[in-house]
Amino acid sequence: MDTLTYTDVESACRAGGATVLSSVTDLVPAAGPHAGIAPARYVSGRNATYAYETRYIDGAAQSVVDIDGKASQLNRIEDAIALAIQEGDPGLTRMPSIRVTYEGHPEYTSFEYQLPHRYTDGHVRFGTHDGLPVTESPAFIAARNATPADATALLELSPVSLVLGSWDSTRKAHQARYRSCATGEIIGVLADQGEHGRKPSPRGAARKDDLAPSVQLTEKDMLALLKTQETEMSSKTVENIKKKAKDAKSGKTSASVLGLGSIPPSLDALGLVSCSRIIRSHVLTFSALRQIRFGNDNDANVACRALLAALALHGIALADEELSLRANCDLREAGETQVALDGRRGTQREIAPLTRDVTGPLLIAAIDAAQAKAGIRWEGQVFEVIGNPIILGGIDADADED
Repeated sequence: MDTLTYTDVESACRAGGATVLSSVTDLVPAAGPHAGIAPARYVSGRNATYAYETRYIDGAAQSVVDIDGKASQLNRIEDAIALAIQEGDPGLTRMPSIRVTYEGHPEYTSFEYQLPHRYTDGHVRFGTHDGLPVTESPAFIAARNATPADATALLELSPVSLVLGSWDSTRKAHQARYRSCATGEIIGVLADQGEHGRKPSPRGAARKDDLAPSVQLTEKDMLALLKTQETEMSSKTVENIKKKAKDAKSGKTSASVLGLGSIPPSLDALGLVSCSRIIRSHVLTFSALRQIRFGNDNDANVACRALLAALALHGIALADEELSLRANCDLREAGETQVALDGRRGTQREIAPLTRDVTGPLLIAAIDAAQAKAGIRWEGQVFEVIGNPIILGGIDADADED
């Protein structure tokens, strides 16, 4: 089985080259086929639910559940890139990026999911760079005015915005939009393909407190305890506790709102689902990359596209090193990952699985080629942004509770 090379990627980035590269892995519940798993949860109205679809699998239409969707898979690539940079990855540390800093808060970068709109994220646009509004910075203006006909300025400011997708949606004109060239998902084929398969049973939840199974407090005592923790709670939580203590008809109220006492078992949570098959897939589309140019020189265009492809491939390889999705969704690989490079006209070429040992050197080769053929600046430069304090002042600590 062949290992993917820079020559393969460069060839795919030329006109008429490969359409896509795909990577597919069968997964299974870590505890065995009997184990239920927790898919991704979504909100429908005020209720939590799972996302079900019908897919064509093994020659038949089958009901599946979304275990990890496209956006989540891209976030995992971003997380893997961020961690690799912290660990000194020799290729990724040369990648340009944007960093937003708020006084007293962690830094946020354009290759992390905390800035979901990447280079046009509001935290970037409303900040300052070198004492000027970001939107007045020549480097940012050039990147914002980039087009698929010449995206060089964006490649040198925030390349993840080109390969993972971005949209300058708030701009009144020239709303540059770049589709994600890398996509992925994890789906589970439902074990129950009948009418009840898409209706998970409720799951029990409870809290046991052997020391104090039931704690009932007067308003005075409740408020005294609350005062010791009030600064650590959201304002909405504090107000709810005060109201319950004041309105208690018996003169006492349960301290369960403070995390004290037992909570009897209830069937309020979404149950787990059972899957007959779980499939993780990634696709890198060279066709989409070939829609982006970086000037009029063909060799330079190919080199820049190959750089973006190598960045995506390295991110996929790093993200696939870990299978940590969420609680009650522990999975493991059931077999070897199947990687295929499109050969056009119905043919495919099987490729060895993507690992950092393959994609890391590939990325370095792509950086060197883009610098030599297109003069691209990839020196680990960081576009520093000071976040606008007005945004911090407007943070609603209760937003997640609504």
